[in-house]
Amino acid sequence: MLELGIWSFLPTLAAMLERIFRLSENQTTVRTEILAGLTTFLTMAYIIVVQPAVLSGAMFGMKTGMDFGAVTTATCLSAALATGLMAWLARYPIAQAPGMGENFFFVFTVIPAATAAGFTNGWQVALGCVFLSGVLFLLLSLVGLRELIFNAVSPSMKNGIAAGIGLFIAFIGLQNAGVIIKDPGSAVKLNAHFASPDLIVFFIGLLTIAVLHARKIRGSILWGIVAATALAIGLKQILPADSPLVASAMLTKQFQFATSVVSSPPSLEPTYLQMDIVHALSPKMLPFVFVFLFMLTFDAIGTLIGVCEQAGFMRDNKLPRAKQAMVSDAVGTVAGAALGTSTVTSFIESAAGVEQGGRTGLTGVVVAILFLLAMFFSPLIAMVGSYPPITAPALVIVGAMMLQNVTKINWSDYTEMIPAFLTLIGIPLSYSIADGLALGFISYPLIKFFSGRGREAGWLTYVLAVVLVLYFVFVRSRMG
Repeated sequence: MLELGIWSFLPTLAAMLERIFRLSENQTTVRTEILAGLTTFLTMAYIIVVQPAVLSGAMFGMKTGMDFGAVTTATCLSAALATGLMAWLARYPIAQAPGMGENFFFVFTVIPAATAAGFTNGWQVALGCVFLSGVLFLLLSLVGLRELIFNAVSPSMKNGIAAGIGLFIAFIGLQNAGVIIKDPGSAVKLNAHFASPDLIVFFIGLLTIAVLHARKIRGSILWGIVAATALAIGLKQILPADSPLVASAMLTKQFQFATSVVSSPPSLEPTYLQMDIVHALSPKMLPFVFVFLFMLTFDAIGTLIGVCEQAGFMRDNKLPRAKQAMVSDAVGTVAGAALGTSTVTSFIESAAGVEQGGRTGLTGVVVAILFLLAMFFSPLIAMVGSYPPITAPALVIVGAMMLQNVTKINWSDYTEMIPAFLTLIGIPLSYSIADGLALGFISYPLIKFFSGRGREAGWLTYVLAVVLVLYFVFVRSRMG
């Protein structure tokens, strides 16, 4: 009788999904949407491992003060919430989660800046900055002023920022794996010990991702992480621990086997509602609020345009229900900061689900459900996140993908090209996203103005340049 009841309920469920998501109108089916959701989830599931490893500092062999388990839960919950909102409000097959780039800015720029400014709770202040940027983005989205910020920065600068962050992420990935090491004479150099288990794990992971991606296999990054993890487990068991090369490796010092596969989700208590909004509103931290706002704006609009153009949703060069899509980004970021994670934004990996046939919000519903289920596998996530060479290949590949934006820079116009290049090269070389952005944002209006083309730089660009100069002269210089 129970089985009969389940089968009789299925047509009712299908009819409800048809009514809510207009499947026939969008020329899709429940089966296609489920497969598209699974595809999208597989392509972006690496963030479940990478995000807590980044924010906790485990990926870099340091401690930021953020709890790995709490960030894991916050990442899954914020991704599920934001993706569900996108599915329900905008009805687009676009998934969301804490963004790559913003998380590195959070750890390598905002937390150190908060600490240097005299705040002992650096990561809470950084969460406060994320929270405020989400609130501002929500207000801008509701009143329709998001275009003002987006249009204030030229396309070349936007793409220079994305490419620069891509280089920075890839560079950090190579450092984390031990491929690039410090050198007193030249700052950095290539590690010649290719027989090191750390490098073997990294290169196998990188090769797996690259080959699968080239063959257009869904979830290439996730499968690369799985391959690297399996290899690390095997090497940990068979390699002699007394060998000098093995004894000094991260595999011996950091990699620990999971004690179980499934468990209750880690507690949110260490990060829940821990954001320090008061100190985030201080003059020393406000510039970072606006940088987060810019990054969220660029990511959200850029990804929406890219994925929706591919899916055929654009109408007369405009995106229907764009406001609802932006609201989901903003609410996700606000909720994410409250839960304990960095900026939540739309993922370009959603394009994989679109290629699979996803055309409605039902794809996003599937992704949201899978993120919720992932919380129950935290022991495996912690095991993978404890060993940087496993996740480093994902950083290198994501960095390479972001670097593709360099082709969209206007290299024939020196007033566009030079600021974009300064941003692109400044981010990795200064080891700071904020400093690299400052080079571009300060130089852009200056070059435009003295080239007799000052009107091409909007007033907001001049204001931002002045704010950044004042920040470096009166605030940053005192921080050392």
